[in-house]
Amino acid sequence: MKILKDKRKRYSFIMDMEVRDYELDAEQIVNNANYLHYMEHTRHGFCKAAGVSFIEMHKTGLDAVVKKVEIEYHTSLRGDDSFICGLRLERKGPRFIFYQDIIRSDGELCAEGVVTIVILKDGKLSRGDEVAALFSKYL
Repeated sequence: MKILKDKRKRYSFIMDMEVRDYELDAEQIVNNANYLHYMEHTRHGFCKAAGVSFIEMHKTGLDAVVKKVEIEYHTSLRGDDSFICGLRLERKGPRFIFYQDIIRSDGELCAEGVVTIVILKDGKLSRGDEVAALFSKYL
């Protein structure tokens, strides 16, 4: 567990999760699409922890939209595994880049993702300054 504890230090936000039976494929490993769900769920949790939900943002005319996803799979999660999904955030112009890792409880890196988000304001692409202000302590 020490390895996992050390890895936790590099993230701005961490969500603890467990594999659910229905996420397994015929080989009894987590289907690859579920890793994207884990990462998305973590980003939504991050927003809530930062003080704003996606629903609240939408009500003010701001929508965070995934522009690009890159994911590299290393080791499969299996039934009954517990894991963390950690993220750190940086901003490049109008893009918000989420670097996300999924790490099994034994410290094994299962997947790495880079998710690029852009912000629409009232349906039009914006620089995302309002969202940057919300996330300022993480940037």
